Amino acid sequence: MTAEQAVLTARDVSIEYEVDPPVLAVRNVSLTLNRGEILGLAGESGCGKTTLAYGLNRLLKAPALMTSGEIVFHDRSGTDIDVVGLGGDGLRAFRWDKISMVFQGAMNSLNPVITVRAQIFDIFDTHRPGMSRREKQSRAEELLTMVGVDPRRLSSFPHELSGGMRQRMMIAMALALDPQVMIMDEPTTALDVVVQRGIIREIMRLREKLGFAVIFITHDLPMLIEICDRIAVMREGRIVEQGTAAEIYRDPQHEYTRTLLASFPSLKGDRGGFVRTGSTRAAAGGEDDHDR
Repeated sequence: MTAEQAVLTARDVSIEYEVDPPVLAVRNVSLTLNRGEILGLAGESGCGKTTLAYGLNRLLKAPALMTSGEIVFHDRSGTDIDVVGLGGDGLRAFRWDKISMVFQGAMNSLNPVITVRAQIFDIFDTHRPGMSRREKQSRAEELLTMVGVDPRRLSSFPHELSGGMRQRMMIAMALALDPQVMIMDEPTTALDVVVQRGIIREIMRLREKLGFAVIFITHDLPMLIEICDRIAVMREGRIVEQGTAAEIYRDPQHEYTRTLLASFPSLKGDRGGFVRTGSTRAAAGGEDDHDR
């Protein structure tokens, strides 16, 4: 369903941590995200993936600083938004409305002493202050139904939910304002493989239904090959290779990409190489995950 029309463009983005000595975490990275596609961002821990994601969404905090580059959001209205130049009310209106994010360790991002309902309502209170309580309740129920959670769970506290349900709650909150782009930073970390499959299935189903684009960040390159339209491989703050998922799988050009692929053992054959054993897209029609 990928439309060859850019929704987000980053050019020559560099991000530095102003410590002693300074650390250049992202080095002249250029990326284009097309409307409705899933773009995978792969690389080992510490390569700059999360730092780049925070930069794209203007969530960097000191000592991190974007030192160069430009980020342009191409709104569905036809307007181009200079993300780097946003500030104050403009930046608050942009975040979560145009681009949302599911953070690394999202299962622990929910406030433990506030119900799910209150946390979803807080999004509407901040970004849609004109909504009535009935409208907020209706939208909250719709969001939970959308991600496969019983709306009665709105009254639950986070500790009453399983890990898979908490992750689904975070995805529902990221979708609350109908964003055009969702950045997902290691969204299946710490989940067992059955629940991981269910979460990935939900992401792909919702992408197909709602049409948002996804930047999916993980070190798990084989998983990205299964679910993504295109993949960018990152090493030491740089993009070392970009291509379609098929190109990365069949003919990786960079030695680091080949090393990443070889680092995952196959379920059959030699232990030194990666063998694709099935499609997550095909698995999307399988049984529901047991995360309730």
